[in-house]
Amino acid sequence: MIRIKPFLIATLLLTGITLPAIAQIGEVRSNLSVGINGGVNLNSASFTPTIKQNSLMGITGGLTARYISEKYFAMICGAQVELNVSQRGWDQLFEIPGENGEPVKDPSQIYTRKMTYIDIPFLAHLAFGRDRGLQFFIHAGPQIGFLIGESEKIEGVDMNKLSNTQKALYGVKIQNKFDYGIAGGGGVELRTKKAGSFIVEGRYYFALSDFYSTTKKDYFARAAHGTITIKLTYLFDLKK
Repeated sequence: MIRIKPFLIATLLLTGITLPAIAQIGEVRSNLSVGINGGVNLNSASFTPTIKQNSLMGITGGLTARYISEKYFAMICGAQVELNVSQRGWDQLFEIPGENGEPVKDPSQIYTRKMTYIDIPFLAHLAFGRDRGLQFFIHAGPQIGFLIGESEKIEGVDMNKLSNTQKALYGVKIQNKFDYGIAGGGGVELRTKKAGSFIVEGRYYFALSDFYSTTKKDYFARAAHGTITIKLTYLFDLKK
């Protein structure tokens, strides 16, 4: 009897979990959509030791594919993948004493690093709303990227007065070209019967990888991207 009790308890627990899951299986869908996306990135880079920065604007755009698999009550579930060309980087903030002694931006000194990536986000798609009409959605999932180009702009900077942190950056090529992290955000979608879907989305990308070497012998302990993206997407159905 002692041996049977754990089996009965496990069976009851499994039944209690399985029955609600079966009861909650939603309406099966098979909706494949493809399209294009484009927008702007507001970029910065997280450094340790820190570097003061302005937000650096870049562009992003590419292809989008989305598959809607089912609907649980009011929640529409699916997955989305994109193939984008994305500009990232950072713009260093130079400061000089202002009239009241507070530091202000020095426009005569410029240092920017622009980096172009091929980005591939893999996102869970959860939406709420009507099948035709307005929907609100959230996206979340991993993202990988591959560096395909970089450029550096230096103007008005006295190279003999650079700090150790600046010397660790200026003229130093990106060492790790593979990038990965987590992306998430949300937006609004207008789904029409014949004209397709029109989407406005805001998204944040937090890199888990570093683009410079960050071992104990290296200068930086952290050198990673942080990107806010505002984009528009147009999708049309291939399969309903």
